Amino acid sequence: MAKENEPRKHKLIQYANGPSLEEINGTVSVPKDKGFFKTLLAYSGPGALVAVGYMDPGNWSTSITGGQNFQYLLMSVILISSLIAMLLQYMAAKLGIVSSMDLAQAIRARTSKALGIVLWILTEFAIMATDIAEVIGAAIALYLLFHIPLIIAVFITVLDVLVLLLLTKIGFRKIEAIVVCLILVILFVFVYQVALSNPDWGGVFKGLIPTPRTFSSSEKIAGMTPLSGALGIIGATVMPHNLYLHSAISQTRKVDHNDEESVAQNVRFSAWDSNIQLTAAFFVNALLLIMGVAVFKTGAVKDPSFFGLYEALSDTSTMSNNILIGVAKSGILSTLFAVALLASGQNSTITGTLTGQVIMEGFVHMKMPLWLRRLVTRLISVIPVLICVMLTSGKSAIDEHTALNNLMNNSQVFLAFALPFSMLPLLMMTDSEMEMGHRFKNSLWIKILGWFSVVALTILNLISLPDQILAFFGDHPTAGDSDISKIIAYLLILAVLALLVWTVVDLHHGNKRLAEQVKKEKFDAAE
Repeated sequence: MAKENEPRKHKLIQYANGPSLEEINGTVSVPKDKGFFKTLLAYSGPGALVAVGYMDPGNWSTSITGGQNFQYLLMSVILISSLIAMLLQYMAAKLGIVSSMDLAQAIRARTSKALGIVLWILTEFAIMATDIAEVIGAAIALYLLFHIPLIIAVFITVLDVLVLLLLTKIGFRKIEAIVVCLILVILFVFVYQVALSNPDWGGVFKGLIPTPRTFSSSEKIAGMTPLSGALGIIGATVMPHNLYLHSAISQTRKVDHNDEESVAQNVRFSAWDSNIQLTAAFFVNALLLIMGVAVFKTGAVKDPSFFGLYEALSDTSTMSNNILIGVAKSGILSTLFAVALLASGQNSTITGTLTGQVIMEGFVHMKMPLWLRRLVTRLISVIPVLICVMLTSGKSAIDEHTALNNLMNNSQVFLAFALPFSMLPLLMMTDSEMEMGHRFKNSLWIKILGWFSVVALTILNLISLPDQILAFFGDHPTAGDSDISKIIAYLLILAVLALLVWTVVDLHHGNKRLAEQVKKEKFDAAE
């Protein structure tokens, strides 16, 4: 008779209650007592997969539009978001390494089955929301590069499951290397375009310092205030699925849990890897904002969708200097933009699928092959995109572009719901000495910064909900639409707060049960 925690054979959907991402868990050897850089190279990779989520297609229009409207004012928001991301990802990796559980497993072990299912569904919606952005970005990139009709391009994005199938056969280190190469492609494209634009570097560095104007709601340009622009950048940057992913893939490196120094080495070098890769993500997002300021003339980009940005990069009348005008005539700028968009979409495909498997196994103990997981998620995400394309097929190109852009932006509302339910448990568990041990629990300054970040991000996400709901009513909502959106938003805020209370109470009771169990085991061992 098979043990309970062994997967049932010969079935697509199996029971899973073993190590996180069991096929790759502890498969990468790391050197001991070697030089810093040789050791760092062995640990480099998981941070790149995490960094992908911080530079996915959902970030592009918010950063470029923010630059168009407010020059370098919102640079500080990109910096603050990146620093918060480094803090949260450090805690996520540390949780995985020290406890040998990913975030989903750790939450499920301390909460009721009912709450586990609710949080699983909520997180699945968040992953599907990011997948919608990937479908739209990849489909538009195929349309722009190869003139493939949008409906066909949307269906082609489903075939990335074949790419994933191939990647699962070549080993996790090679997947990490491919992701790093795609990140370098994206970075090169934007460095090249910004270098040609000769930006005001004094203004760039000045923008890194936040001012009261950064979060002002009184100034409005093209329908955007600095506060709404800041919320858009924060919402597109810090995503819940990255915390689940990092807590799982940080366990791909071999670690001896009986040797505290081995655990400490894993934590230390995972932090280095994560921070280096997230610094690269910061530069990509900063370059996107600088593009909005320096590559284009102020106010030249009327259409912030991917179509509009592509056309603006090939339109000499929108360029800010003669060098850019000359390069824009050749079409290189717009083509490189589409290539970077396609690379970003493929990167997100890999990480989104791994994250989906992590939360499914962790919350509901259900496992399916990665290719099937990818296929199901992608087909569900394709449906709203196809509906959007078909509904606008008889309308003008501008209407179609606007509708796709609105769908991508509106889908991000689910991220606002899911983020607190990953951040809060992560902080509570890494603050706990019982969970992490005396050496690895959060230090006082990490705890203070962590709570500040979690509370601030939760409040900002909830504050932005009324505007996000109002966006579902179109570009020209009525006063009645505004009232309805506020009622819906306030009800959702109450639901989020109630669910947060349920989560905290369940985690508290779960920790008490765990403490009693540990105490009993020590007592039995003493006898």
